[in-house]
Amino acid sequence: TTVGRSCDLRNGVRGEEGVVLGDECFVGEHAVLAAGVKIYPFKTVETGAVINSSIVWESRGSRSLFGRVGVSGLANVDITPELAARVAMAYGTSLKKDSTVIISRDSSRSARMLKRAMMAGLNASGVNVHDLEVASVPVTRFATSRPEIAGGITLRLMAGDPQSCVIRFFDTQGRDLTEDAQRKIERLFIREDFRRVFPSEIGDIDYPPRAMEQYTAALEATVDVSLIQDAKFKLVVDYAYGSSAFSMPNVLAKLGADVLGVNPYTATLGALNYDPERHAQEVAALVKASGAHVGAVLDPDAEHLTLIDDSGHILTNEEALLSLLAMVSGHLLGDTVAVPVTVTQHAESIAREHGVQVRRTKLSASALMDAASEPGVGFSGGVDGGFILPGFLHAFDAAANLVKVLELLARSGERLSTIVSRLPRTHIVHEAVVTPWEQKGMVMRSLVEMSKDREVQLIDGVKVKHEGGWALAVPDPEEPVTHAWAASASDADAKTLAKEHARRIRQ
Repeated sequence: TTVGRSCDLRNGVRGEEGVVLGDECFVGEHAVLAAGVKIYPFKTVETGAVINSSIVWESRGSRSLFGRVGVSGLANVDITPELAARVAMAYGTSLKKDSTVIISRDSSRSARMLKRAMMAGLNASGVNVHDLEVASVPVTRFATSRPEIAGGITLRLMAGDPQSCVIRFFDTQGRDLTEDAQRKIERLFIREDFRRVFPSEIGDIDYPPRAMEQYTAALEATVDVSLIQDAKFKLVVDYAYGSSAFSMPNVLAKLGADVLGVNPYTATLGALNYDPERHAQEVAALVKASGAHVGAVLDPDAEHLTLIDDSGHILTNEEALLSLLAMVSGHLLGDTVAVPVTVTQHAESIAREHGVQVRRTKLSASALMDAASEPGVGFSGGVDGGFILPGFLHAFDAAANLVKVLELLARSGERLSTIVSRLPRTHIVHEAVVTPWEQKGMVMRSLVEMSKDREVQLIDGVKVKHEGGWALAVPDPEEPVTHAWAASASDADAKTLAKEHARRIRQ
């Protein structure tokens, strides 16, 4: 192995025959550089990564293929057409020959280019492709949940980073792929153990008709249409240049709603510049000016919903979750609701009024989806504007959530502002503490030992009960960071508790 100037090689690094490392490269512990690999200058190879091909344009050599939401990175730098084709071949190899996979994208050029590469990779491994072209994430999940479909893929820009894109995989139920399935794909990808079929077995490409109509029909069937029609709602809906603009106008028209649609066309430039706060403020101004009952912002992927009440107040994610919890608890298809460990304790008191139990889950979206698919769970909600109504789809769907909010408001006969005004005040503070990867386990162990005299929950990270509140520490799965949350009776107390917890983590 040839090592350039000022390189940093950590313990247990293995470089095989013919490896060349450029100047000022960092190679983490126990990383493996396969024969003939060239690492260009100033690159980072993560701890435990296995590198089989040269790192030239990529920004780093990753330890794992999958991140928190899927395979992500800078478009045409980390996520190249070559990588997309190889990932698709690994995924196709993990499925049976002649299986069928649903694939979709957003309106960006990056996603269009990479989707074509993935379709070629799937076909090469003997897998058929049903191409939805431009479609929202919930429509893709819904199409994937059909019995004859073996899985789903969608390619989209990363939220908040228009230079990066993400490849997301779904299982036969339309939920995010399990960690076991991800590891299987990763093993095949690293070994380059791809199935190559004979020319007669190469997969087909098909364009399924009426996927959107099937989705909208199923969505309408989950609510009482006549009840919503009688309420004669007036709405302001911001589609944020996303593909939900294709399906939502039809649904809302059948519900008899008077709708002012904002940004109702799919545009790459608009989606690139999406700023949820700015969009919400624009909708709030329109709600006040038009006297609408409800305002809503659907993010470009149509998974997360921001609500604005009739007074023009933009609901925080916590307020939106508690409002939905208060409304849905009386009309639940089950006796349990699932929320993450970071949600305020007021969730229990709201649910208890309706005789409903609260089940705490891990913070990840996949944990919420798993909880939503269990019998008896009638609602599952996160703290980022994502809510799951298992009666329709076991995943986040902003369009379905908006339609459900209309039905619940029609049932209660109350305005959204009235429901929000009754909610208890919440005081939760978040801090992030830089923590080296190798120290994370020790930090969690130490926090458990330091809290022996208090009640401790280990659902996700370490949650310690305090007088009038709680503190929670969770290691970040992708960054060398530990997150600390604290809740108390006032903002000042919550800040003090969060700072104390952060200090312990730093120590």
